[in-house]
Amino acid sequence: MKPTSSRCLILACGNTLRGDDGAGPWLAEWAKLRFQSETNIRVVSRQQWAPELAEEVARAESVLFVDCSVESAPGAVKIVPVQPSVGTEGLTTHQLSAAQLLALGRDLYDSLPRNAQLLTIGAGSTELGEEFSDAVKAALPEACQLLEATVLRLLKGQ
Repeated sequence: MKPTSSRCLILACGNTLRGDDGAGPWLAEWAKLRFQSETNIRVVSRQQWAPELAEEVARAESVLFVDCSVESAPGAVKIVPVQPSVGTEGLTTHQLSAAQLLALGRDLYDSLPRNAQLLTIGAGSTELGEEFSDAVKAALPEACQLLEATVLRLLKGQ
């Protein structure tokens, strides 16, 4: 089945059974509700970003990747631009980074989104469990506001 193109693709990843790692899927569900009437926004949530998402990324005008970060302070919300990685050699068949997924879309489909951003929330715990840490719970309203503002900005072409 050929993916449909979208003006804005929200692509979240995370494991809902690993504590704060579930923040990406949680934000994807929030985005689905927030943008349910928007036909030019597509929200996809996966446990991990895999090569089969490359075509959908390549066909989108803009992509907002959403994930937790074990490298950021717990609860820290940030957004950064994403550029495709230099090459696709050595890619695994399982999990890819946002930069690797952009590079794969470029290399396979000769196309890149006009704009790609990565929104992260710093993870406090990725231990087994379905509860978020206090830091991530406190950060979710800020993450929702940033996600919404970013998507609206991407739709305006900024």
